[in-house]
Amino acid sequence: MEEALIECVPNFSEGRRPEVVEAIVSAMRVEGVRLLDWSLDPDHNRSVVTIAGPPPAVVESAVRGAGRAADLIDLTAQEGGHPRIGAADVIPFVPLRGVGLEHCVLLARQAGMEIWNRFQVPVYFYEAAAARPDRAILEDVRRGQFEGLREAVLKEPARRPDVGGPGLHPTAGASAVGARRFLIAFNLYLDTADVAVARAVARDIRHSGGGLAAVKAIGVTAHGQARVSLNLTDFTRTPVGQAFAAVSEKAERHGAKPVRAELIGLIPEAALERNSHWMRLLDGFQEDQKVLERRLEKPLAWPGSAVVAAV
Repeated sequence: MEEALIECVPNFSEGRRPEVVEAIVSAMRVEGVRLLDWSLDPDHNRSVVTIAGPPPAVVESAVRGAGRAADLIDLTAQEGGHPRIGAADVIPFVPLRGVGLEHCVLLARQAGMEIWNRFQVPVYFYEAAAARPDRAILEDVRRGQFEGLREAVLKEPARRPDVGGPGLHPTAGASAVGARRFLIAFNLYLDTADVAVARAVARDIRHSGGGLAAVKAIGVTAHGQARVSLNLTDFTRTPVGQAFAAVSEKAERHGAKPVRAELIGLIPEAALERNSHWMRLLDGFQEDQKVLERRLEKPLAWPGSAVVAAV
């Protein structure tokens, strides 16, 4: 019988200091946990780490990462293009093998309690792990970002954390801990610098605006180009190719088109569409590095321990 396997994809609010991100990743090294991917986005000032392994070990790894992030990231001095409420901003648990989503809900609750007990960083539970229906959608939890939420929790009992608080951690904010299905993070760069085009396209295609099912999207500027950043929360309902076609159609109305694509994190084998236009636009795509099943077989080496100063 194969061992139970889950994935966790913590997002940290640091993408401009590689030594800080390396220190956080290094702190997440736990026996049995595989490091699958980690990347930095300087424009968003954000990093994404992907780990997988047996549930207890992955929970411990994620909790350690949240604690190290709280030590090293000061949100009062941090800014970037991505919404955030915490140093360890979001920590989702994802079932991969021999584990159901309902079990990942329990793991998320366990991780949230540990983050508060060990580091005094309060926690909100979201998506399948949400303790309240108004917190199922991550965007609702993060409304106002760190600065707005820091004030709101003192005035509005309905905005207070699920665990800990009532105030946020003074520099590390709060963490949103959840359970969800596999998510594909996919960016499309347009042949224009006009971010208004990317925002209009994102508004038209995201599910919350009446667009595609299981698609979240925002328009940003990155590397001097307008970019549509997509989160596909269920690729069986909206495949990558369908999302790409919708972006292309909407962008064409504004005289633009996608010219470059990138994956943040991994993609499952079942979501690949070989010889498709969107895959041809991917920068340096290598299956052994970006396909989930391949990376599980050959994980990355953990970085060495690093000692760095907090902001």
